[in-house]
Amino acid sequence: MQNFISAKWIFPVDAKPIEGGVLEIDADGVILQVLTAEEAKAKAINNIQHFEGWLIPGFVNTHCHLELSHMRGIINEGTGLPSFIKQILAHRQQPEEDILLAMQKADQEMYENGIVAVGDISNQLISKSIKLKSKVYYHTFVEVFGFNRPSLPIIEAGVQLKDDFAPLKASVVPHSPYSVSSELFNEINKVTQSDDILTIHNQETKGENELFESGVGAFADFFAELGIAQSDAHNQGRNSLNYHLPQLPKYTNTLLVHNTFTDKADVDFSKEQHQKLYWCLCPNANLYIENNLPDVDLLKNEDLKITLGTDSLASNHQLNILAEMQTLQDYKKVSFEEMLKWATLNGAEFLAIELQYGSLTVGKKPGILNISNVVDGTVTEKTTIKRLF
Repeated sequence: MQNFISAKWIFPVDAKPIEGGVLEIDADGVILQVLTAEEAKAKAINNIQHFEGWLIPGFVNTHCHLELSHMRGIINEGTGLPSFIKQILAHRQQPEEDILLAMQKADQEMYENGIVAVGDISNQLISKSIKLKSKVYYHTFVEVFGFNRPSLPIIEAGVQLKDDFAPLKASVVPHSPYSVSSELFNEINKVTQSDDILTIHNQETKGENELFESGVGAFADFFAELGIAQSDAHNQGRNSLNYHLPQLPKYTNTLLVHNTFTDKADVDFSKEQHQKLYWCLCPNANLYIENNLPDVDLLKNEDLKITLGTDSLASNHQLNILAEMQTLQDYKKVSFEEMLKWATLNGAEFLAIELQYGSLTVGKKPGILNISNVVDGTVTEKTTIKRLF
């Protein structure tokens, strides 16, 4: 069975918007034709279902921590990253049934909010059962970390966890520059395959850069409080990006997440070091934790491949890419059409699933969303999402 659907505007993402366009969709949601209004009229197609607003492809959430969903509303806002981490450590261990129920609800929330694919950070196997049953595509990033302990047992445990997530897609990735030694980066490189994809938290807080540049600041104090000795990598007159990026494989898609304190020199350095970088923005989490936002104008003016993420319910009130877009519009005045590519096709390309997701293209099954109440191209609190396929 075929369906013909139309709206005031169709945004294919990989092509120009089509006013009054028509999509032909099969019963499974695969796109069979993308037509202009004139083409549909010429073909004498008259059984068209019309929707208000716009039709767009499903969203891709490139950064989430599903296994932290049970911490919704628990972590205080605006305390800074070191305090946030301490609160995570204090509240992470909860009854398994509570964690599973929270993850199930979060997964359903993402589906209802039009998210079709997720890059998800995991430190344990508990999310596997949710992901196997989900209508959402997941790529699991098995996170490893360690600065002052042997790296071989860490990487062996990471590889085992990756294997345990099979048949789900997974890869072993570094947590952050402040938590991964050069030795551990080397072990990650050894187990990274040519078709793997990687991600790392990057420059999320000012103290992260200060730790590597001068060995002082909020993160240095945090390490001292936990009794963690500083490494030879710290206090070297270079920031965290300069530390970690040269140690990452150059041949695989790599996502830098947050980038809250990334500047022009960092962008220039990254272009010299790595040609397959993607830059993830999680604005609501940045405001929740640090009450700060990245230099979005810099990133977009440098023509970087930007994606969007929600982070976790420990650092966000909802898992909703549209809400992230609204925040970027409110604070950074980015156009909806520009952000739409970040929220869909760029994320799909990073996850290497662009053959199915990311755009309204013939042959794809990207999920189709109907967005209503967008005023003059601006997302507002009254803007709604309805999932059609």
